Amino acid sequence: MHTFLPAEILLPKTASMEKWAVIACDQFTSDPAYWQRVRERTQDAPSAMHLILPEAELGTPMEEVSTQRINQTMLDYLAEGVFESYPDCFVYVERTLLSGAVRKGLIGKVDLEAYDYAPGSVSAVRATEKTVVERIPPRRRVRQNAPLEFPHILMLCDDDQKELLEPIAAGKDKLPPLYAFDLMEGGGHIAGYLVAGEIAKEFEARLEAYSAKIGEKYIGLPGTPMVFAVGDGNHSLATAKACYEALKAAHPDEDLSNHPARYALVELENIHDEAQQFEPIHRILTNVEPKSLLAALEKECGAPEGFLLRWFAGEESGTLYLNQEKGQLAVGILQSFLDDYLEKNPGELDYIHGDAEVKALARQENAVGFLLPVMGKSELFRGVIADGILPRKTFSMGHAVEKRYYLEGRKIK
Repeated sequence: MHTFLPAEILLPKTASMEKWAVIACDQFTSDPAYWQRVRERTQDAPSAMHLILPEAELGTPMEEVSTQRINQTMLDYLAEGVFESYPDCFVYVERTLLSGAVRKGLIGKVDLEAYDYAPGSVSAVRATEKTVVERIPPRRRVRQNAPLEFPHILMLCDDDQKELLEPIAAGKDKLPPLYAFDLMEGGGHIAGYLVAGEIAKEFEARLEAYSAKIGEKYIGLPGTPMVFAVGDGNHSLATAKACYEALKAAHPDEDLSNHPARYALVELENIHDEAQQFEPIHRILTNVEPKSLLAALEKECGAPEGFLLRWFAGEESGTLYLNQEKGQLAVGILQSFLDDYLEKNPGELDYIHGDAEVKALARQENAVGFLLPVMGKSELFRGVIADGILPRKTFSMGHAVEKRYYLEGRKIK
């Protein structure tokens, strides 16, 4: 059985799709004004805003109110006939970013039996970065009684031959259009197309062939090959997994193999899509002794050649090479060293986007900044397979406004 399948997908019957689609709940967490604008804009219209809990509201009085309201709003929307149902299908999505690049994706359901976020997992679908289990309970309180799901999960394939999604894109003109509109708050443009019938079956056949030969892509690499990696929304997928496992535990004698909670709706994207941009997340350390730290790094991880790492401390700067025998990724080698160093020495670590920002912060007294190289697209899968779950803040998939917006939904009860 495939790990990624067609689903019964729900779309709203609304004249204002712009008000329906809302950005992922884990964005703009330090900008409550963003979410206030969205609330005001959507207050009198059907909207995914009324079905999600922004992380900016966690720990506030709004959290309990929102959690109670979400499930009731889902039931109201179902009773009021807000949704159009599209059975046994995928949805092909084109997201036009502000740069003009078009990011391609395919909405379907992933089998949670094939997904495991635990370190050391050998499942077909894996997390790329460590799952913070403390982030699951608030989401679980929403999902455990919810009749519907609306995901912002982006799942990646390492399809350098472009065998899976690109044939659908090439035949886009033959697909029935479902929606096309501009996303609110500078999110760019999005268009969706129905993928069903023979075209869906052709995709499933390509996916089966792709999955069967996945081991050939990583010959000589330690670890068990995987088919898909979770690029964004891992905590939402982990929540779906936790709810499904709880359901199984509560009904040990029942066959839940076809229960809708066994699956979660995701958008599959190709890591090799031209519009898929990875950006490094740099490191800055403060309240440290820069020379001592750099000397320790050179001694522990340095090599005559390897991953190039640039550092800045006050008015000084330089480069060193990280020993590639210590890991598949420069960020993994550096983060492992820093975690160990800060356990034994004073100092604080922060994660920074942008070269100029790191250089500016590194000019302060007792600070050192590291500029990490851009991770190659093929390095992500290789790093997870060989080294396990990657360090936190390994990479960023685009800017905040380019994250997935809630749009398609699915029944989970």
